[in-house]
Amino acid sequence: MPRLLVDVAPLRASRDFRYLFAGQLVSLLGSNLTIVAVPYQVYRETHSSLWVGMASLIQLPFLIVGALWGGALSDRADKRVLMMIGSSVLAIASAGLALNAHVAHSDLWTLLILAAFAAGFAGFTGPVRGAAIPKLVAPEQLVAAYSLNQIIINGAAVVGPSLAGILLASFGLFWCYLSDALTFVALIGATAFMSPMKPSGEHASVALVRAIGDGFTYVRSHAVAQAVYLVDLNAMVFGLPRALFPAVALTIYHAGPRTLGLLYAAPGAGALAMAIMTGWIARVRRQGRLIALSVVAWGAFMALFGLVHVLWIGLACLAVAGAMDVISAVLRSTMLQRAISDEYRGRISSIQLAVVTGGPRLGDAESGIVASLTSTEFSIISGGLACIVGVVALLGWRPDFWRRDAL
Repeated sequence: MPRLLVDVAPLRASRDFRYLFAGQLVSLLGSNLTIVAVPYQVYRETHSSLWVGMASLIQLPFLIVGALWGGALSDRADKRVLMMIGSSVLAIASAGLALNAHVAHSDLWTLLILAAFAAGFAGFTGPVRGAAIPKLVAPEQLVAAYSLNQIIINGAAVVGPSLAGILLASFGLFWCYLSDALTFVALIGATAFMSPMKPSGEHASVALVRAIGDGFTYVRSHAVAQAVYLVDLNAMVFGLPRALFPAVALTIYHAGPRTLGLLYAAPGAGALAMAIMTGWIARVRRQGRLIALSVVAWGAFMALFGLVHVLWIGLACLAVAGAMDVISAVLRSTMLQRAISDEYRGRISSIQLAVVTGGPRLGDAESGIVASLTSTEFSIISGGLACIVGVVALLGWRPDFWRRDAL
């Protein structure tokens, strides 16, 4: 079993990694409450999957701009201070969402603006945390550290949506958003106990906008980074129909908020189970090959989810797809961080975050538009099949990615 289970050496070796781990665990639990609450509130007020997709798409430019500025600043400022600033603003945004939900007639545009504002600062803090991990652990512990990171991400993605379903059904939107605000306070406290993380190079003489541009220039000349980003975008844009979950729960399964919570939690449940058993991934040599096969499996199970209208089968498909995503995510992060230069780490992490979190929002818009023109089921099935076709096309463009060797 020790060879199968995740390696916890980074938690034993690094005090600061333990604080980051604990703070993110609590905060991500709260964030997953809001991830369910916002689309539920939008669908409840508009009865439209297209609006749910558009609400997510509106957040995308804010998230990308926030990620780019956060990544550039993390290469020249104390990452600990930046994380505390971002978390403080996110606490305020979640409190604003709670107040909007608490009034007698909540305003849709206030909801959309606050959600976009929160996405911007989530984008700002994400690359800072991502760039911090290689600074907190030894290079040989990177796979273990990213596997542990996947455990808290997906553990929160299981518990958070499930709890959101209960809170929405029993107490309402206000308590979902307020709970999220309180978890950011816990993250601020954990970050305060970490040691300062000063930048490793001299960047003050380079203008911030130019520094961001330099990051994109670096990516354009880096084949590994391009392939890693494109394989993830393909999976998230075509193969993640989360904007359709409210419609699936209410119109296909004829259920309520608790079932909606289960749909959002199911991919995280499979991902969590796989993340716990990632001890073997550090020994994988053909990393590109396993990434590609994992994304193909993701698309296949998403297509099956849209094809079968039985709740437990649908949840199982989402769980298996989530497990495949963890394998891909751990290997993509490890491959990328090993291949890039340290002076670009923050900016590359910001681009990675824009891809990882922006892809699902583009997918929300894609699935919402297709569903509005055809049907919910067709949108899900066609997206899963398009994901598989996208992997084949990527390997045709970058055949060296298929042969990528960890050594």
